[in-house]
Formats: sequence, C-alpha cells, structure tokens
Amino acid sequence: METSKAFLEVPFHRAAMGDEEVEAVAAVIRSGWLTMGPKTVEFEHAFAEYVGASHAIAVSSGTAALHLALEAAGLSPADEVLLPAITFTATAEAVIYLGARPVLVDVDPNTMNFDVRDAMRRITSRTRAIIPVHFGGQPCDMDEVHRFAQRHGLRIVEDAAHALPAEYKGKKIGALSEFTAFSFYTTKTLATGEGGMITTDNEPAAARMRMMRLHGIGRDAWKRYQNDGSWHYEVLEAGFKYNFTDLQAAIGRVQLRKCDELRAARLHIALSYLEAFKTLDELVLPVELPDRKTSWHLFVLRLQLKKLKIDRSEFIRQLKKRGICTSVHFIPLHLHPFYQRKYGYSRGDFPVAESEYESCLSLPIYPMMSEREVTAVITAVSEIASQARPVTVAVTGAQL
Repeated sequence: METSKAFLEVPFHRAAMGDEEVEAVAAVIRSGWLTMGPKTVEFEHAFAEYVGASHAIAVSSGTAALHLALEAAGLSPADEVLLPAITFTATAEAVIYLGARPVLVDVDPNTMNFDVRDAMRRITSRTRAIIPVHFGGQPCDMDEVHRFAQRHGLRIVEDAAHALPAEYKGKKIGALSEFTAFSFYTTKTLATGEGGMITTDNEPAAARMRMMRLHGIGRDAWKRYQNDGSWHYEVLEAGFKYNFTDLQAAIGRVQLRKCDELRAARLHIALSYLEAFKTLDELVLPVELPDRKTSWHLFVLRLQLKKLKIDRSEFIRQLKKRGICTSVHFIPLHLHPFYQRKYGYSRGDFPVAESEYESCLSLPIYPMMSEREVTAVITAVSEIASQARPVTVAVTGAQL
C-alpha cells in the first residue's frame, strides 16, 4: 500500500549505531583478525560483569544460546520443556534440536508472560526444564518461577532475548537463574546484527558451552592460528558452529557501554506513549510492575476490540496508511502448522494467548526515534482509536 505523502513515515525500527561502532569495527578490520578472538573474550568479560554473572559465553544467535544452555543442562530425547505459547519459534525450536518436546503453557493476561498456574496443569514425569520468556522486556515473576522449578526439580533457562537491561527486584536479568540466553539481533536492545550470549554461574556448564560452540574442540580452539596458541587440537564432542566474531564483539562492546543510555531513551518514548494514551479506554497499555524494571524492548498496545468498530488488522492498516509501521508479537506457537502437525495443538488450546494475540500490536520504540516521529505515532493511534468508536444512537441506546 502506498503511503500518503502527507504523513511522516516512521519505521518500526532503526538501529542505534554511530561513529563509535564504526570506529570499533574499523579497528578490528585493521587488526587483521575478524572471527572469534580477543575482542570476543573482552566483550564476554564486560557483559558478565554488567549483569552480575560469573560467566558469559558469546555465540552466533539467541537461538544458539538457548540450544547450548539446554544441551549443557543435559536435556535429552523424551524429555519435556515447559515454555509459553506466546513467544518466537526459536524458544521451542531449541528444545526440538535436542529431540525433546516443547510443552506449551498459557500466558498471564496482564503481562503476557509464562503463567505458572497453567504450567502446574501441564507438568508430567518427563518434564525436565522450564523456559520463562521475558516478553517485551517485562521480567517474569521469577520468585514464582523459581519456587515452581525447585518444587519439581526443573532446570531453568531464561529466554531474555528482549530483556537487556531489565531487572527483577533490583537484580539484573542474567544473574537470577542457572542459565540465561540473550539475543543481539538487529532489533534488540543491544544489537550486533546477529549474535547472542549465555550467562551462568555454573562453571562446568560454562566450560562445556565454550567447547560446544566451536565444533566440540578443546579449550581456546580459536587460538590455534595465533602465536600464543597451538596447531594441535582435540575434538572432544560433536559440537556446533556457534561462535561469535570479533567484528560483532567490537559493536557489542560499544553498545554495552551505552546500554543504560539506550534503555533511558526507550523509557522516554514509553512514558510519552503512556501519558498520551492513558485516557483512551479503547487501549490496554503495558504496565511496569513496581518490583521490576523492563527494558522496553517492545511497546505492546492491546485493543479493547469490544469498544471499537474495527479489528486489529484494520487498525494496523490505518496506521500504515498514515505512515506508521508496526508489528505483532507473536503469533502463538500452537496456531502454526508445524506445531499443530507435530504435536497435535489446535486453536482453542490456549485461550488467553489467543485472546491477547488477536488484540495486540507493537508500536515503534527505539532510541533513534525523534520527537517528531513519536508525536506522529501518538497522533495516528489517537485519531484511529477515536474514529473507531461505535456511534451511540441517543434514542434507542443501540450501537451501530
């Protein structure tokens, strides 16, 4: 659809990159060493210190981070892993890589996070792990998650793809559970284009993940082409090609130094949205709970469809017509053909996830947004919501 020239075009995302990142990458290129090396190690140490974890293992994607963490936790075929129905497919995909079964759980209607009460109905003797997903950057109730996991002897792998830098009760996500997986995909709060990180305090698991990310070769395999390394290597396991690169680490190190600043920029936009939309009864706004600090990776708006004469698709279409690009996070996994065919899921299995999905859309929220762009989003949303109110006929009280 062609966008009217009368409206400012606002993309869904624009990467927060500047001269510092350019110079950091240029320095790596000039060094002559581009793949995993000393810059990656430096980034890992800085990241671990930032979140408060003992170890940080940089990998090629957030999906790889989940896979390596589950592998290090000893997940095997016939095991089951509990995870929310509303998440990106990567969360369940990593479970499937190991031959295990992803068991979907409905979500909390307020936060759209993993619902522990529903998980209690779905646990079996084969359940071995739980993957709480911090949806949109809003931390899950980790006390509740930990109690549930401890009661049933489950390993925890947090999916924190959205949750840097988020906090739960004053402690950063990444330092709460045995394993936490982050994503550095281009739209994330810390972006290196592609990439991910696992944090853990489990030293043997950290050592295994470092080995498994590079073909299962023994310690410091990347050094075999450097003067302080050795040409001799041993393949200890059938590992993966999941290593990070120094090019990415150069960007990541700069982004990490600006992490709090970038979060503050997102917060400023979120507060502008919250203030502008608070009087619109047609909208349900995200809430930052008092014991948590969200990263504001997403600003998910939910429509009160009973108070509107248009559906979510038409709301998005009208935003697009006004130049505002949006997205939807996420189509629940049980509605996808693969999960229906493979595991027998069907529409109606997770009513809360379906209801929230059908009403939600994600607005642009990124550090490089200008005040003019934020105003354009606010104006468009407000106008559409107002114009979509059903007309009340005074004589009969009926609604058209």
